[in-house]
Amino acid sequence: MTDWSIKALELANCNCAFGCPCQFSQPPSDGTCEAAVAFDITEGHYGDIDLSGLKAATLYKWPGAVHEGNGQMQLIIDESATPAQREALEKIMTGEDTEEMATMWFVFGAMSPNRHPTLTGTIEMSYDEETGIGSIKAASAFSTDIKPIPNIVSGEPHHVRVNLPHGFEFSSAAFACGSTETGDAAIELLKNSASHAHIAHLHLTGAGVVHA
Repeated sequence: MTDWSIKALELANCNCAFGCPCQFSQPPSDGTCEAAVAFDITEGHYGDIDLSGLKAATLYKWPGAVHEGNGQMQLIIDESATPAQREALEKIMTGEDTEEMATMWFVFGAMSPNRHPTLTGTIEMSYDEETGIGSIKAASAFSTDIKPIPNIVSGEPHHVRVNLPHGFEFSSAAFACGSTETGDAAIELLKNSASHAHIAHLHLTGAGVVHA
């Protein structure tokens, strides 16, 4: 396995109800899983290939829970990536060059036998930690808006943070409300409206999450 490491801001939106039971090893809210995820890599490498400053995104869709398989996935990689950087990100984010079951990318890749061709384009991401407002624009593939979960009574922003000491995706994340619209991609998401979102600062290697 090639030595690699990624530190990144992750913005994600899935079709589960707020909180996403999948993060707690429980079945998804409606029995299926559809997700849009993006990563802003602040520091990273794959062997001697520098990945710092790149962005990548992924669309996922499973007909049941993730662990039941038969899913599909499509990567979108920053158009500024060189061919070597693009190949490195594909190997990492499909789980091809990772210890077995060590990362979310290995699991998601293994459970997604239907892999669509990688897209390239401009990926824009923003997130304000104070307001909890964020967004993703992954080329023409998808766009996502993120905001705090609204209080069911007052409608006021409800800021939530969850710690997962043994999480396989992150150790800590802000949970929020997200909506995604897909566009020129092979995967169409139809259920991601005012549903679960999370924001996390990741540190992953081929051996799994680096827990602080």
